Order: sequence, then structure tokens, then C-alpha cells
Amino acid sequence: MGIQNNIAKFQALLNPYGARLIAVSKTHPVGKIQEAYEAGQRLFGENKVQEMVDKQPQLPGDIEWHLIGHLQRNKVKYIAPFVTLIHAVDSLRLLEEINKQGAKFTRIIPCLLQVYIATEETKFGLDPTEVRQLVTSPELAGMKNVRVDGLMGMASLTANTQQVQKEFHSLKALFEELKVSALPANAQMKELSMGMSSDYEIALKEGSTLVRIGTAIFGEREYSQANT
Repeated sequence: MGIQNNIAKFQALLNPYGARLIAVSKTHPVGKIQEAYEAGQRLFGENKVQEMVDKQPQLPGDIEWHLIGHLQRNKVKYIAPFVTLIHAVDSLRLLEEINKQGAKFTRIIPCLLQVYIATEETKFGLDPTEVRQLVTSPELAGMKNVRVDGLMGMASLTANTQQVQKEFHSLKALFEELKVSALPANAQMKELSMGMSSDYEIALKEGSTLVRIGTAIFGEREYSQANT
């Protein structure tokens, strides 16, 4: 099936859950993103800052750009003028830099805190205790140009669906716990970003509000198109 049919398929799958589709366009050319846009898709996810910065001015202005990969503090300034949501915030220092850059561009930049739920040591993220401490900290409460909108997590890359379900379930439990906690004005639990091409069905059943799908929409990644 083509990109247009793939978009329609996932929109239909997500609608009953009230979840939104992020089309992960990393390494794919502008032409494919435009094709998805013409099929009605507006949320696109990129892993690398440089690739997002290169693509953004070449595409329609109403696209919502989601930075879903690991973000280094020295690169925040490049996406601060236009990024819609930063998914993978894994430290107070990164939040401080996002706040600083948001102030420069007179923006409040929405973010998600990345929670470490997988078994692989290669994954980034905060543990649940660190999340609780950060989201209720006076440092976050004092930030005027950043807003924490929820949590993000990546499950283990495994064929063991029970393990994946358990990991997503733990993230949803933390999300629900924080939702009824005393949070500062610039923190709210409204987005839960979990689920990719290999595990989105489990993520949806566990309450994901943002599902990140790349290969199942665009096909295999085109590494020759990627920017370093």
C-alpha cells in the first residue's frame, strides 16, 4: 500500500482510542512527507535536529514538528523557534536550556519527560522517582517558557509481548499517578507518547495518546537521504 493508504489505515485504527498519529519521517525525503501531508497528516516526528531544521522550511507551515530523538542541550536553539513538542526530555539541565531558548523566541515550548521503562541499557530516560522529583520541583515551577505536557517511553525491543505490555502499563500507572498529584502550573499530564510500528497495538490498549509510526507508513528508512 502507498503512503496515503497507510495514513488512512492508521487514522482509522487510532480514532477509537482517541490517540493521534505521529508520522516518523526520519531519513525520508521531503517528497514523501509532502505526500503524507496531502493525505491529511499534520504531525511529523524527527529524531535528529539537523534533519528537522533542514526539512521544516521546505514544507507547509501548519505541520506540527515533534522531536522524538535524544536531544543535546547545545542543539535546542536550532529547533526552539518552531518545534511543536519535544518528547525526550531526560534531565533538569535540558529543561533549563529549553526554557532559556524559549525565552529568546518568546515561546512556551511544550515537552514530555522521557521515562526509562525498557530493559536495554542503550535507552535514555528518567526513572519514576526522578520523574516525580522533577515534575514537582521548584526549579520547574519557576520556568516561564517551558511546559511539561506528559510522559514518553520506549518499550524493550522484544518479541515478548507480555514484557512490552508490562512496561507500557507501568508508564501509564505513573502517568495516572501524576495526573492527580499537586503539579505546578506549567505541568500537566495530558499526553502519553508510547508505541511504534512494532508495538503500537499494545500501547493503544494501555492508553497511549501519541503513537509514533515510521516504517509502517513510509516503508524502510532511506539512509542515503539522512543528514548527519
